[in-house]
Amino acid sequence: MRGFWIKTVSLLGVVCVLAGYDKVLAAREKDEEIARLNARVEAMEEFLCSNMGTQAEEETEKETKMDSIYADGEWEGEAQGFGGPVSVKVTVEGGKLAQIEVLSAEKEDQTYLSMAEAILPAMRQAQSPEVDTISGATFSSQGLKDAVMQALEKAEK
Repeated sequence: MRGFWIKTVSLLGVVCVLAGYDKVLAAREKDEEIARLNARVEAMEEFLCSNMGTQAEEETEKETKMDSIYADGEWEGEAQGFGGPVSVKVTVEGGKLAQIEVLSAEKEDQTYLSMAEAILPAMRQAQSPEVDTISGATFSSQGLKDAVMQALEKAEK
């Protein structure tokens, strides 16, 4: 009988060790996925910044030819993102988009939101929310675009 209990306790010990090791593997896999997503975000930011230069120059040239349609000030907009509403504040200075700030996005998945935030510099460079969404964070970046568009509609003269 004593041998039975020793084997049972030993078996339970092995099961507990394996379950703990499985949790460690899952945590490592999650960390690796976060690292891959961060690398994608950085690559996308570099891509957007390098490819938006020419488009931004063309847009700037167009804008200097016509008067700005936006009044200076701070304007807020809200739209639906991946997980819920996303609120932004758009600052217009000299008739141009000077700053875009995310005010709230409580229900957004932080991974998707951080990827989608790479769209903000592209919108400032293009002086328009009409830029491509971020692959892998399409709904979150579309929510940001829509919120900026709503804010700019309020800023129209």
